Amino acid sequence: MQLVVGRIGRPHGVRGEVTVEVRTDDPELRFAVGNTLATDPPERGPLVVEGRRRHKDMLLLTLAGVTDRDQAEELRGTMIVIDSSEIEPSDDPDEFHDHQLIGLTVETVGGETVGEVEDVLHHGQDLLVVRRAGRDEALIPFVKALVPVVDLEGGRLVVDPPEGLL
Repeated sequence: MQLVVGRIGRPHGVRGEVTVEVRTDDPELRFAVGNTLATDPPERGPLVVEGRRRHKDMLLLTLAGVTDRDQAEELRGTMIVIDSSEIEPSDDPDEFHDHQLIGLTVETVGGETVGEVEDVLHHGQDLLVVRRAGRDEALIPFVKALVPVVDLEGGRLVVDPPEGLL
């Protein structure tokens, strides 16, 4: 499974630098000088990082073969991806990566099937997007009080929703 670790934004300057919207907790590793970056769409890459710097709160990359603003503009919107197998598992039993949660069956503590995790949103608080058959999707805050069990091997998670959440 491919995971997005960044998105190329607008060009910066006239020498081909690009801005990157970072979507990883380890940008120093993912965007290190010399790294080859896979892309989505794949025909825009692979890209090789020749330089990296911070400007204000923005990550700027210099990429091999991208020498002017027009070439940088052609990369705008390109997703930078990695394979999920490249991510080290966490030592913390209560920490999960999004790709581990997506696809899990959601059940209530009473054993009733709610649906399947379709996505994980990060908006101040992590939210599970649960697709329910024949109904609107549900947003469930991903906190221990509401999601007491995450069983990756069993392919399920258990929710204990307050009245009205579902």
